[in-house]
Amino acid sequence: MPSVTWGVVQGKKEKLVNRVKICDYLKGLGIIPDELENLELPSTVEVMEQRVSFLQKLGLTVDDINEYPLMLGCSMRKNMIPVLSYLEKIGIQKSKLGEFVKNYPQALHASVVVELMPVVKFLRGLDVDKQDLGYVLMKYPELLGFKLEGTMSTSVAYLVCIGVNPRDIGPMVTQYPYFLGMRVGTMIKPLVDYLVSLGLPIKILARMLEKRVYILGYDLEETVKPNVDCLVSFGIRRELLALVIAQYPTILGLPLKAKMSSQQYFFNLKLKIDPEGFARVVEKMPQVISLNQHVILKPVEFLLGRGIPSGDVAKMVLKCPQLVACRVELMKNSYYFFKSQMGRPMKELVEFPEYFTYSLESRIKPRYERLQSKGIRSSLNWFLNCSDQRFEERLQGDYIESESLGPSFCVGGKLELPGSEIVSDEEDESDDDEVLYKRTVSL
Repeated sequence: MPSVTWGVVQGKKEKLVNRVKICDYLKGLGIIPDELENLELPSTVEVMEQRVSFLQKLGLTVDDINEYPLMLGCSMRKNMIPVLSYLEKIGIQKSKLGEFVKNYPQALHASVVVELMPVVKFLRGLDVDKQDLGYVLMKYPELLGFKLEGTMSTSVAYLVCIGVNPRDIGPMVTQYPYFLGMRVGTMIKPLVDYLVSLGLPIKILARMLEKRVYILGYDLEETVKPNVDCLVSFGIRRELLALVIAQYPTILGLPLKAKMSSQQYFFNLKLKIDPEGFARVVEKMPQVISLNQHVILKPVEFLLGRGIPSGDVAKMVLKCPQLVACRVELMKNSYYFFKSQMGRPMKELVEFPEYFTYSLESRIKPRYERLQSKGIRSSLNWFLNCSDQRFEERLQGDYIESESLGPSFCVGGKLELPGSEIVSDEEDESDDDEVLYKRTVSL
């Protein structure tokens, strides 16, 4: 049947001719069509013009299209419009759709019902708030290409297994969705095992991850281990590494050697604190590594301006590193109250620099007034370094207990209040008030 045969042959010829026209059109725009060779293209140049125009209106440039030319194989009616409409519906702003496509053009190939909806439903099941979905997907659009039964599910299951509260998974995803794409065996578990090997209790580590899940993104071999070695090389005691990390988890991912070198030199030059003293400061307050040097100088200069010798200021910082982060305005008020109302010698401030870390209005003033009303004179440490309940017990007591320091943290075991060595083993077991068990580090 010549007529039918002629028609088929003619159709193939038309397709080839149209394909050549479309490629010439794309080349004229600066788009390289080589990757489209095995792709089914539209039947006419006009349809391709519509696709290119649609993408350009979204904000994509010719360079963006050249990064992933396969997007030109997506039908506007079947692919582009349904996908982008759904993304806008779940919270991605219309003005940011172009940026989304630029970052993850593969989404245009996806089926809304078969591929996109199940991922969104999975995220909602993890307690990701509806209003945060757009933010999460803009941050990590590759999530839309993951299989639910794969990496995402195993990452979540492992974190819950080590003690992360399931209710915190949603906020963790919002903060750092990338952990959903991390393999447990090669990325998450090795980091967890290493931190536990440093003495960090698994429960504390779980609490850390709930608040700062981004530490899972730190490379174990290239960043975390070198930073731990750096801490040791600067004099941080190995038995206190876990405490330092628990207080300041971000320390694991900092450019640590440069920061510590700079701060150590600064402390030696300006504060007259030697490298060993600097290590003790970091052990007590590791955040000092990242503090701006101008911020540190302000409270130090304030203390020097009150006539306190530089050697005593150094002792005060060594004893209470939190001083260098205090606001000078609040320090001035506390100092004025100390001198004008209390009328005490400067020696007491040097011995108890923690005075500046307490609130003047909510702790120092009310407690001092209570002491005055009862005619009790005591050290700053005695009436400030205790809970409200303990303070009331002291006021009601018929005697003033002997002076003692506050409890200190020591990784791996129970802590005893200084002075409790006079208590016998039998009394120690029966008197829970005199024994302080290992506390959970406040994150």
